Amino acid sequence: MTDEEILEEFRAARALLKGHFILSSGLHSDTYLQCARVMMDAERGGGLCAALTDKLCKNGTGPFDLVASPAMGGVVVGYEMGRQLGVPSVFFERVEGEFQLRRGFDIKPGARVLMMEDVVTTGLSSRECIAAIAAEGGETVAAACLVDRSDGVADLGVPLTALLTLDIKNYPPDSLPSDLAATPAVKPGSRSLKKS
Repeated sequence: MTDEEILEEFRAARALLKGHFILSSGLHSDTYLQCARVMMDAERGGGLCAALTDKLCKNGTGPFDLVASPAMGGVVVGYEMGRQLGVPSVFFERVEGEFQLRRGFDIKPGARVLMMEDVVTTGLSSRECIAAIAAEGGETVAAACLVDRSDGVADLGVPLTALLTLDIKNYPPDSLPSDLAATPAVKPGSRSLKKS
């Protein structure tokens, strides 16, 4: 899939939003990619994940024993990637601010894990998930996401394969451009803002 074809899938799903958004990192942006909307259509989501799986295979990453994702954003896309790769998938949940496996999930010691995210912005949640995988005895051999909005700048400590890489500007709350500051902000994600 070309970048334009991928963006068209987001537009068709009404998942490429413009406005003033507060991201989970606390940064602000005029663009938000709502991957939950693009994944709500199983055919569309499956097609995007199939294209990402092809990209992972061409990069030579793998094989994988397991896909692990951070909740909430990575849950649906993680399960679809597990289906595409033919391996199980689990997700980590935040318990008192720390990622933990729950629901009887476990990671076998030495398991080769693909850490799967929906969107990478700063990479903080991804790095926290990778640390949690290591704490469970797994080895994160690669990471993947539908969209890397850091334009390849986010460093996860492992190779990151993104279906789509974009350069979307993010701003600290005290350094907003005047047009963004004049627009009411919304927080569309699932996670509360980090306390400073």
